Amino acid sequence: MKIGLYFGSFNPIHHGHLIIATHVVQNTNLDQVWFVVSPQNPLKTSVGLLNEYHRLHLVHLAIEGMDGLRISDIEFHLPRPSFTIDTLTYLSEKYPQHLFSVLMGSDSYQNLPKWKNHEQILSNYELYVYLRPKYEMPNPLPPGIQVVKAPLLEISATHIRHNLMNHKSIRYLVPDKVLEEIDRNRYYQ
Repeated sequence: MKIGLYFGSFNPIHHGHLIIATHVVQNTNLDQVWFVVSPQNPLKTSVGLLNEYHRLHLVHLAIEGMDGLRISDIEFHLPRPSFTIDTLTYLSEKYPQHLFSVLMGSDSYQNLPKWKNHEQILSNYELYVYLRPKYEMPNPLPPGIQVVKAPLLEISATHIRHNLMNHKSIRYLVPDKVLEEIDRNRYYQ
């Protein structure tokens, strides 16, 4: 099975994430997309980061019953901080029957040289890169990289958290079940 790994903090997950993942699983040769919830991104600050198990639960609520989308807490069980190459290596060894690849935005692709062992990622795994405004991809593309023109919404988790801290609505930005869970637990307030 071909599996695309969609790494992120998902702080919180929103419709933009779901649209991209659904589009990729329906319009590429990937059989599934796994949301890999990262406890702590080594390139980002942890300020304002909701507890990892709460974020995992929100992703679970968001993708429940959606074909081709799965969730993974694998980085909860690996040494921290979480490095993509370590997760890819672990999953490839644990599930040799699957072919893993990475799903990322063109903004993240620009940061790839800052990633641990990024050359190993590029030489051993396919990348599915969805285009983000203002972040162009090189032409010609390096081998093993597929550009995906997924529909994008200008939604950010930062904007959602800002709205919540200021007691503004986030309806229509996140799935209803996610909204209900955030409201019930007063996350980000």
